[in-house]
Amino acid sequence: MGCFCSKSVKQTPGYEEPIVLAAETPCEYAFTVSEVEALYELFKKLSSSIIDDGLIHKEEFNLALFRNRNKRNLFADRIFDLFDVKQNGVIEFGEFVRSLGVFHPDAPIEDKTAFAFRLYDLRHTGYIEQEELKEMVLALLHESDLVLSEDVVETIVDKTFSEADAKGDGKIDQEEWEEFVSKNPSLIRNMTLPYLKDITLAFPSFVLSSEVEDSEV
Repeated sequence: MGCFCSKSVKQTPGYEEPIVLAAETPCEYAFTVSEVEALYELFKKLSSSIIDDGLIHKEEFNLALFRNRNKRNLFADRIFDLFDVKQNGVIEFGEFVRSLGVFHPDAPIEDKTAFAFRLYDLRHTGYIEQEELKEMVLALLHESDLVLSEDVVETIVDKTFSEADAKGDGKIDQEEWEEFVSKNPSLIRNMTLPYLKDITLAFPSFVLSSEVEDSEV
């Protein structure tokens, strides 16, 4: 490779050079320097949509997802919390790029499965409990604008939990989760953003829900 000449950019809190971030992404789905630069253009757009401070706030995150800064959704909140590695209430550019890596189509299934486990482990206990599963199911239904009766939701949650809780101890550990996902890969459908495989400066608006057509699932 030839020498890399960093473009002059306005230094924002948490900004990291594209060449550094590109070198850090795993080889299976490594972002090139130009792709990281394209992600920075997207990041700048998102981080200035409400407060122009070079950081993505939760309201800006919700605005990008729902076109509504005030709409709340547990699924979106959990994604935001996992992107916010420093747990300081905002997403910095470095966190944005590193976290997006797991959504790359070529990212290992193991990485996606582990991320999804953390997503469902709402109380950070290292296990997924039945109430946590129910809360996430309700959030995903809400995001999809699906309305099901309480009885149907309970049936879905009970059946899913009983199948996943192979040890029958009332909680799903990481090993049980990995086995369950291997049998039900649609559980991590939302963990893939096809557009990340071909990033350009014309990168589309950031949408966390998968662009895979429902008919393919």
